[in-house]
Amino acid sequence: MGRSRRTLPEELLLLALDPTTGTTAQPQSLDLGLAGAQLVELALAGRIAPDGDRIAVVAPRPTGDPTLDCALELLRRRGAPVRAVHWIGGPRLGLRQTYLSHLERCGMVHAVEGQMCGVLPTTRYQATDTAISREIRARLDSAIRTGVPPDPRTAALAALAHAVGLGKHLYPGNEGRSSRSRLRDLIRHDPMGGLVAHAVMDVQNGAAAQPRRGPATGRQGAGPGARSAPQPARGVPAQPRHGSMARAAVH
Repeated sequence: MGRSRRTLPEELLLLALDPTTGTTAQPQSLDLGLAGAQLVELALAGRIAPDGDRIAVVAPRPTGDPTLDCALELLRRRGAPVRAVHWIGGPRLGLRQTYLSHLERCGMVHAVEGQMCGVLPTTRYQATDTAISREIRARLDSAIRTGVPPDPRTAALAALAHAVGLGKHLYPGNEGRSSRSRLRDLIRHDPMGGLVAHAVMDVQNGAAAQPRRGPATGRQGAGPGARSAPQPARGVPAQPRHGSMARAAVH
């Protein structure tokens, strides 16, 4: 898999990045969306495929993308197809920061250090080339405006954007209501994107809750912005929250 093409997690993150404030919209649900976007990207690369509501590895060879290959290897180690909702609901602390750091290395964003309340260090990210974000947004706008079935990558991006609640960020207010509705409807144009998007929303609604985590918190809300506490997916190690994550207050 060549690196000339941006991956879906990168595009989803750029779509969520506010060009003015340097913060990301829907930060909590976005973390789930990035895990889901990895699955869709691996499916587009022919490495995994849907098996009902589960994900099966069909070609374990590396893609050449270290972050995707880490996810692929974890899926391979499971040995059997894993439910998408369980995979997406597993803890992946640092995934958003990993992609932000990658975008910074590629020159697509730059870090801006600051302080919250004059004390707590923060890091925000500003796009260095807004043309890239505009191109991503234009693909969604075109699919919404024309009604022509989009390519699988754009359809999956639309499904993920809807699932994590970016519709109100991209198309705000009453005037954006019809566009948000069409964004939601694009979910049907890519089976893998639809499977993952529904899994992201199910996790937010508490469908992936594990009894051993104590009282369920999935009744916070049923919309894309609501999220229950993430539950561990078997075989997925939690990454430690060290300096860069504690400092990178990207909300």
